[in-house]
Amino acid sequence: MRVGEILNKVFLIEIFKGLALTLRMLFSKTVTIQYPSQRRKVHEGFRGRHALVRDPFSGNDKCIGCMRCTTVCPSKCIHIKREKTENKMVVIDYIIDASRCIYCAYCVEACPVCALVLTEDYEYSSYRREGLVFNKEKLLKNWDDFAKRWHKDFYFNKFWQPPGIDPSRWPKTKREQAPIPLKRVVEIKREVNDESDGS
Repeated sequence: MRVGEILNKVFLIEIFKGLALTLRMLFSKTVTIQYPSQRRKVHEGFRGRHALVRDPFSGNDKCIGCMRCTTVCPSKCIHIKREKTENKMVVIDYIIDASRCIYCAYCVEACPVCALVLTEDYEYSSYRREGLVFNKEKLLKNWDDFAKRWHKDFYFNKFWQPPGIDPSRWPKTKREQAPIPLKRVVEIKREVNDESDGS
């Protein structure tokens, strides 16, 4: 045993180093956020709760049933039910199992009409698995709830036009996608509620 090791053991040098570190951290600035009274700022492009984008003019979802999202999904958590009526593909139901999703946003990137989005909403825990399985109605409701809380009048998700890909390779609808006016979405939702209350 060396002299240095003997002195360390006799004078408890390592313990005093640990206490000095504890004392230093005691007076340093805290890094813990006291959730839920404090919330971290969520950056645009955060991959949170799934939603089907509501068309701000028609009030319907924008999905065309092309099945690209289901094809590209690595965890196979997206299931689309569709049928052809009058030479047009109609989406009957759109189901996402969020408990299986790995939040890669491939589905958002692959969508040619920017109909799907992983919103910046992260507060959607559930005690039951059924609460994390979103059908078409729930996905549209997720969009409506997100549109009400979003801090800007317009929304544009960065995964709709992913960087690093030549824009000339995108579908025309993806190239022409403009920020979505969220105030219009809230107005449509209010109109739909008013109509349902009147009937």
